[in-house]
Amino acid sequence: MGKLTAIVMGATGLVGKALVNQLCQDDRYHKITCLVRAPLTANNYHDPMLKIEPLVIDFTILQDYQGYFTVDHVYCCIGTTMKKAGSKSAFRKVDFEYVHVCAQLARAQRAKSFVWISSIGANAKSNNFYLRVKGELENAILTMPQLPNAAAVRPPLLMGNRSDHRPGEAWGIKILEGISPIMKGPLAKYRPVYAEQVANEMINLQLF
Repeated sequence: MGKLTAIVMGATGLVGKALVNQLCQDDRYHKITCLVRAPLTANNYHDPMLKIEPLVIDFTILQDYQGYFTVDHVYCCIGTTMKKAGSKSAFRKVDFEYVHVCAQLARAQRAKSFVWISSIGANAKSNNFYLRVKGELENAILTMPQLPNAAAVRPPLLMGNRSDHRPGEAWGIKILEGISPIMKGPLAKYRPVYAEQVANEMINLQLF
């Protein structure tokens, strides 16, 4: 078994599940700490080598769990939706504040790298609130001093089996899947992708 250690934030989400499962199969890793808001459902993860160490925490006091960030690689898959958050301030707390604190803790504990999920079209000057928050977060993390090898993945719409129902997103994916064959050149980046592809990209960014 390998010697690398990792911490995964947001391990119960679509990409988070795919990521943890890929890390469990990756011989380079021997321990995967998952900080979660609710207990993990064991049948969502294939962990024959017993690498996963889950811990249910209070995300409003993330700084109290700083010691768990003493790992090689930090993966942050935290994210919500406007509908689930209920307000712009609640959305920003999850998608900006929590992720930003994770980056600060990774820096404080001298993690070798930090990778998180942003969004295609992220832009701090966007008129779209969602994309503006994502862009502001990219600016905040990528300019953070003494945080080595920080990188964001910018996926378009994600395909996969979600635990929550998102009818608008589902329709968007169906439309994009239908026109994907003609989405070439600059448009190719907007093709919907599977969560497993995003998870694999995150791992490749860590293992530079």
